[in-house]
Amino acid sequence: MKKVDLNKKKLPEAPGVYFFLGSKKEILYIGKATSLKNRVKSYFSADIKEKRSAAIEQMVEEAKTVEYTTTDSVLEALILEANLIRTHKPKYNTISKDDKSYNHLVITNEEFPRVLVVRGKDLTEKYNEDEILYHFGPFTSGTLFREALKIIRKLFRFYDTKIPVGSEKTKLARGHIDFNRQIGLYPDSESKDQYMKTIKHIRLLFEGKKQLIIDDLEKEMMQLAKDEAFEEAHIVKKKIYALQHIQDVALIKDESRIYRDERSVRIEAYDIAHLAGENMVGVMTVVEGGVPNVQEYRKFKIKSVTGSNDPAALKEVLERRLNHPEWPYPQIIVVDGSTAQKNAAEHVLRKAGILIPVVAVVKDERHKPVRLIAAKKLIAQHENAILHANAESHRFAITYHRSKRKIV
Repeated sequence: MKKVDLNKKKLPEAPGVYFFLGSKKEILYIGKATSLKNRVKSYFSADIKEKRSAAIEQMVEEAKTVEYTTTDSVLEALILEANLIRTHKPKYNTISKDDKSYNHLVITNEEFPRVLVVRGKDLTEKYNEDEILYHFGPFTSGTLFREALKIIRKLFRFYDTKIPVGSEKTKLARGHIDFNRQIGLYPDSESKDQYMKTIKHIRLLFEGKKQLIIDDLEKEMMQLAKDEAFEEAHIVKKKIYALQHIQDVALIKDESRIYRDERSVRIEAYDIAHLAGENMVGVMTVVEGGVPNVQEYRKFKIKSVTGSNDPAALKEVLERRLNHPEWPYPQIIVVDGSTAQKNAAEHVLRKAGILIPVVAVVKDERHKPVRLIAAKKLIAQHENAILHANAESHRFAITYHRSKRKIV
């Protein structure tokens, strides 16, 4: 398959799973992506052999086309990829040849089932079929898989003790469970029926049936509201919202560490422009691999702020930006200003449950950068790209603000 063939495909900038197909429409390779467009495009770089392997280079040459399935989140792409690889066993997925070192998810067949991460080589050695209620995987990336479980744990609390729940013989073992309950890792004292419902929802999630979970929870919420148990209904409503808006930037960041080199880091820079609070506007600029991606620049006319309040305006811009999950998330966010702007940006990200480092660029009276506020390691690795992105955002904001003044 050639790059010119790929250009005919209108791949979306959305998470999902992609399939390289051969001459007989057979699946040669399956992969997951944060951005299907960017990920598939990476297979057609000149140095694909060095970045991936000779086998992957051969796979691309053998492939005749690429198909894809979008998902609502990277988490769901990770799960779908594992299910499809296990079903189709594609030729070029090394997992189909030897999965003994990869991670699997096992739900034990016990009174209170445990959700465990098990190496492929330990599946048959440590467990027999009767001891396993459900089994998912293998998952090719241990790092991404463990990050995924952290996200799932925020939705569904489950046990992952080394021994079956209820068989603890020491105060230390029982204390371990009590402590994990207090910090929100294990369920509060629940009935078996309630906990089995949680296990059912975890199973459905790993089967790629998220909508069935939402349907189930909506019925539960309606019944609770009918019974006037409004506090409990509100808790269920929050869980439904969390499922519909899964925040999985940790997976995006880990995927970038595995699949992208430092030259392709995405930086989003933000700036606010106004004249004594009048005609206030905000902008977002994007620098990828040290090069501006002008097609992804965005303009925002500030709606919620009156007067000269740059941090508040920045909050509005970031909140509106996060309402567009179809835009790829960056690895770094740059704001023009000082601690106030940095705190404002971090507040919005924290509220949304998103972890992206924020860099503030402090300027002098001539608007020249004098220092950066961020982790030293981050600055050392990306200083030039950060300053470039900041300069672009300032230039773009001034240009947009001037155009608004002319219109007015």
